[in-house]
Amino acid sequence: MSSAPAGPIRPIAIVGGTGPAGMGLALRWVRAGETIIIGSRDERRAQQAAMAVAQRAGTGVNISGMENSAACAVADILVLTVPFENQASVLKQLKPSMTEGSILIDATVPLAAAVGGRASRPLGIWQGSAAQQAAELVPPEVSVVAAFHNLSAELLAGDAPLDCDVIVCSDDPDAAQLTRELAAKISGVRPIDGGKLENARLVEQITALLIGLNIRHKGHSGIRVTGLPPQAYR
Repeated sequence: MSSAPAGPIRPIAIVGGTGPAGMGLALRWVRAGETIIIGSRDERRAQQAAMAVAQRAGTGVNISGMENSAACAVADILVLTVPFENQASVLKQLKPSMTEGSILIDATVPLAAAVGGRASRPLGIWQGSAAQQAAELVPPEVSVVAAFHNLSAELLAGDAPLDCDVIVCSDDPDAAQLTRELAAKISGVRPIDGGKLENARLVEQITALLIGLNIRHKGHSGIRVTGLPPQAYR
């Protein structure tokens, strides 16, 4: 495990990366050759998580652990994988550390579990979606992308290819393209251009449906979108 970011020019900081989704994405991306920084409120916990991922991924990977603000200060690709109830407070804390031109990839899903309800029920958001709320909380020069909502954290943490599409929504075409390229680095994943950021509300709600299916059928479901031309999956 490296003690500091190295390798590619643009490391990826996974904020809240010590959770199942964050560690699963970190594992898949370091195996694909990306440089990953796992972020946490607790630097020691972030370093422990990075070490655990490195042990799974094998030798020669580039991964480190930092406190969230420090991770944001040295990376301009940020992936947010925190529970919805923590999204606003985390982004407000990190706003001063975000550099101009950064890309925030938000995987937050607003579920009723955040307020004591069922995880299979989505919450209504005044802004329309958690991703649109994130766009209001970060500096205007930061591009927000909504993606990775419908991937199973359990399957991400495994070794087998996933059988799932990732729908990517953003108002910034370049940021959306970069995010689709990152999604395609996960074996078995097809990225799809989902259009404007406002469409994130629909993608986020699919997660609640999948959670209900997983509970009912004891599985790890994802989604596949069929019938589109090949260029849609790029």
